[in-house]
Parts: sequence; C-alpha cells; structure tokens
Amino acid sequence: MADLLPKTPRGYMVDQNRGVPNPLPALSSSRSHFLQMKYTTDSSLPPGGSIDVKKISSSISLYSRSSVGPDPNRAAETTRPLLLLLPWLGSKSSAIIRYCQLYLEPGFDVLVIESSVRHFLWPRHGMAYASEILELLKNEKAFSSRPLYVHAFSIGAYTFTLMLLHMGQHSQQYRGTMERIKGQVYDSLVIGSIERMAIGVAKMISSHWQPVVKSSLLLYFSLLKRYTVDYYNDAINVFWQGPPTCPALFFYCEDDPLSDHVLIARLIETWQKRGLQVVGKGWKSSKHAGHLRRHPQEYQDALNNFLQQHHPDTPLKSKL
Repeated sequence: MADLLPKTPRGYMVDQNRGVPNPLPALSSSRSHFLQMKYTTDSSLPPGGSIDVKKISSSISLYSRSSVGPDPNRAAETTRPLLLLLPWLGSKSSAIIRYCQLYLEPGFDVLVIESSVRHFLWPRHGMAYASEILELLKNEKAFSSRPLYVHAFSIGAYTFTLMLLHMGQHSQQYRGTMERIKGQVYDSLVIGSIERMAIGVAKMISSHWQPVVKSSLLLYFSLLKRYTVDYYNDAINVFWQGPPTCPALFFYCEDDPLSDHVLIARLIETWQKRGLQVVGKGWKSSKHAGHLRRHPQEYQDALNNFLQQHHPDTPLKSKL
C-alpha cells in the first residue's frame, strides 16, 4: 500500500465522489450537546490538587487552575489563552493532568479533547466529531474569543487535521477560528505508511493479538480504501499543503515504530520553506507519546522556550 506522502493538492475538500453520504451532518437547530456546558469539579484528582475539571461531554473537559477558574456566569469575559490538548488513544488521566500542568502554570486553560478509535477507523465519525468541536470553539462564549494553542499527540493530531479539513471546507465560517490559532505542538505525529497506522492502532487495541489486529486492519483498509485511506490522505495533505501558518514545535524520536522520523524532518523542512517558524526536538531513542516521561527536562525546556518566544505573556518556566 502506498505511503501517505504529499500528493497533488486538492485543497482541503474531501473527494465527494466516493459514494459516501456527506460525512458532516448538519447540527440540529438546537444547540449541540457539547455546548451545554456543565461546570462540575472533578473530585478524582489527587488530594491537594489545585486543578478544576469541568466536564463538557464524555470526551471533552476543561482544566483550569482553581484560583483562576472561569466563573460560569462570566465565562464570556475570559481572555486567557486556551490550549487544545488532543491526547493519544488510551491515555490515562494522570498522564493528561501532567501535560495540563505544563500549561496551567503559565496561565493557560486547557481543553482536553479525547479521540476514539472509531473516529479513525470510520472517518465519517471523525469528521462529524471535528465539526462539533469547531462549533464549540466558535459558538460557546467561554471559548469564542480566546487565542488558541494546540498540543496534539498521535491519533489526537489526526483529529486536529480533520478539524483543519472542516475549516478549509467552510473557510468563511471558520476564518476567525483559524486566525485565533497562535501556536501548534505535535508529539509523536503518526506519519508514514498505512502499515505504520495499523501497527499503532493494533498496539492500542490489544497487547496480545497485535499481529492479528494488524492484519485485519490492513485488510479492512484495502477493502474500504475510499472510505478510509482516501480520507487519511486528505488529512495528511493538510499538513503538507496548507497547515496553519502559526509557529510550530515537533517532538519525535528515531526509534518510534509508529512515526517515520525522516518524514517528520522533511515536513519540518517543507514548512520552513513556506516561511513558517518551525522547530523540532528529536531523540535517538525514546517512546511513542512518552517523550516527557523519558526526557522530562529536555521536553520541558523545549516547550517553555517555544511558549516564551511565541506567547510573550508566559510568566515563568513551568516545572512538574
């Protein structure tokens, strides 16, 4: 199966000649369930924790410092930057909180957007999910005017590319949202062949049946190419042909079986040639979506330098 390398751009439009119904069903006239924001503090945090967690849906939560948490009655007045954290599949809450802390200390709020394997295996679901996330960012008063930053891992980066696809398809509607994105961080971006993607999903679904799951996924992708692989190509092409123009930081390693570091380096070079401010932080040996755990000081230094350079209001270096 061909690698997911840059191809002739078709813009952001998904090919509508695949015989697939519109993958972006219109939202109902009533507000999306994502927009019915529930301010309920999560009590599952460690004792003494100073982080409030507001559940917006089963897969989206707002993390904020208790001392500066948004008042639901004055949510529209907040101007703190909002970090969109899109974690890897199967990430644990303790790991998510650790990354949140890197942004909460400098004064960000963090919107955690979790992805499901079904968003990847059937991209129509992923596109619908991306659409509702964008509606939340555009229409919810608590988020509609904030500067946005992105920190995406693995499958989370895939979800973000679907958001970019949808914004490209509806450029007038989401121009303001795109312009609010001020910085982007990618950790363990899954890029390369379909086989790499299958390996990644197999590792996350089953620890004992990975070869069987991998083979089944490759067969699935082969049989349903125009409903799956073609969408993946569109998503990858967003990164190659028309990424957000804000500064970017990439974390990667050379021994990641899910990510081709050669393509990451080529992608960074491509963006730099387009005039984007892009830096990469790589290691000879690390772990997929585990760089912070393996190399905590280097990871934090790279992230802090990026934030201080491109978000001038970042007060101090965050430390875990």
